[in-house]
Amino acid sequence: MVAGGGWRSWGWRWITALRRELDEGGLNQSASGLVYSSLLSLAPLLAVSFSLLKAFGVHNQLQPFLLEVLAPLGGQAGEISSRIIGFVENVQVGVLGVLGLATLFYTVISLLGKIEESFNHIWRVRQPRPLARRFSDYLSVVLVGPVLLFSGVGITASMSSHALVRRLIALEPFGTAYYVAGLMLPYVLVSAAFAFCYVFIPNTRVRLRPALVGGLVAGVAWKLSGSLFTAFVADSAQYSAIYSGFAVVLVFMIWVYLSWVIVLLGGSVAFHCQYPCYLRYAGRRPRLSTMGRERLGVLVMVLIGRSQLAGEPAWTLHRLADAVELPWEAVQKVLDALRQAGLLRVLDHDADAYLLARDTDCILLQDIIRALRSQGETPEFAAGRTDPALGRLLAQVAADCAGLAGERSLRDVVGELSGEFGQCRSVEG
Repeated sequence: MVAGGGWRSWGWRWITALRRELDEGGLNQSASGLVYSSLLSLAPLLAVSFSLLKAFGVHNQLQPFLLEVLAPLGGQAGEISSRIIGFVENVQVGVLGVLGLATLFYTVISLLGKIEESFNHIWRVRQPRPLARRFSDYLSVVLVGPVLLFSGVGITASMSSHALVRRLIALEPFGTAYYVAGLMLPYVLVSAAFAFCYVFIPNTRVRLRPALVGGLVAGVAWKLSGSLFTAFVADSAQYSAIYSGFAVVLVFMIWVYLSWVIVLLGGSVAFHCQYPCYLRYAGRRPRLSTMGRERLGVLVMVLIGRSQLAGEPAWTLHRLADAVELPWEAVQKVLDALRQAGLLRVLDHDADAYLLARDTDCILLQDIIRALRSQGETPEFAAGRTDPALGRLLAQVAADCAGLAGERSLRDVVGELSGEFGQCRSVEG
């Protein structure tokens, strides 16, 4: 049983984390960029989907689907959906030619690439999908997803006209259950769609349970926000009085922006459910001082060296971050500096497993400190080419600072902390 103070602390951590993602994480900027990409790619995406749906005979479900998505726009939903459907029907995919068809698919792939970039940022993933995988994965979703979605919606809608189903509805408690299921079905479908996006789009492994939690939160928030948006924005006469004919476009863009904010926040909920340790961090990117980076660099090198000498499994980025109780970004920056200096190497790029690049006897503490201090340093400044006297002074300062570590090697430190290891094995190149 969690005490009241515990629940308040837990809730405040979630509020702080989501607010941090909006501000430091740049979700506002990502949502704004996705609005622009969505407006450019909406018609091509619907044109491709409409052509496939028409081939399978379920294209009539496209306009009701648009009306459901645009329902928060109130009375303007019908006008916008009719214009979109009219534009899509005018796009003749069969007569576009090779270049036109390639441009159409490129626009759709580009939108999905922007969405993946935003989701990768939430999940702290630095590498997007390879180009070949983007086309194969994205096209499979674009080509198969709408057919399965609208076929399922059509089957669900046609079930109520079946004689057996109508007889069951006339009986209790089946009638009440059917009514409740009808009320819950839109929430379930939207939440399932969001959960699928959270699992599939990020270029990392997302577990199903966190994705379902994020999808449920985003789906409920999206439906409730739609009702509030209709009441306070879409049906407001102020926008029509100020913007006249542009009011429809403005309200539509506001709703698209709000929808993307909700989707991205749902992704943040899924991330923090999978990695709850991030709830306790005050900032997304902690600002470490020079001394803090040096201490962190020595610490991770000692951890990696000790495990390697003991024959234990290699340390990964996530394990190191958990061990030092810092976010991935801070640890990743230090690891990158050590790898660029030739002190570490990556065993498995996908898992980010790190090994020492040289034997522990050949790695001095001076090397670690120098690697962290020189990361990103301008060569001209480091050499002091503008003033030889200044260059000699800077070299002396660097030598004095590095001299604090003496000539001690990494193996000396590991031996002092962990005891004698006996005859240690050499690190393979």
